Amino acid sequence: MKFNIVYLLIAFSFQAFSQSKKEVKEHKIKASAVSIIENGKTINESKTLFDSKGNEIETTDYTKDGNVKVIHKTRYNSDGDEIEDEEYDASNNLIEKKITKYNSLGVKTEEVFYDASGKETKKNVYLYDSRGLKMERKTLDPAGKILSVKKYVYITK
Repeated sequence: MKFNIVYLLIAFSFQAFSQSKKEVKEHKIKASAVSIIENGKTINESKTLFDSKGNEIETTDYTKDGNVKVIHKTRYNSDGDEIEDEEYDASNNLIEKKITKYNSLGVKTEEVFYDASGKETKKNVYLYDSRGLKMERKTLDPAGKILSVKKYVYITK
């Protein structure tokens, strides 16, 4: 019985705070939080701040002890596409920065990752077919050497 109550609380917390960008904007939600109740103790899992357009501008994840684990600060272009994501540790030190680029059609073409010193660590390059469906993501090191290739296959029949 106790397990069922905890499960329902967890399921409800994810449902309540997994709002779409449209719902966040429509209801003027400025922040949301997710917590879990285990053995009568409330554990904060995450907190998210939103801008007036419904974009997630800051997300804080917590450890099971309730301490800050990681913070993501995100920026968007005028079309609402993510263009920058900065990841910080619990002491608010920059860990990693990701810059996302788009083509003239607004399709994501590249993600470049940098360490705290601003040195490029890797790059993801996206390729699409003639229908605009993502075909692959190549991950490259700073010298351009392919580290991995992720293929996407779509079955239509």
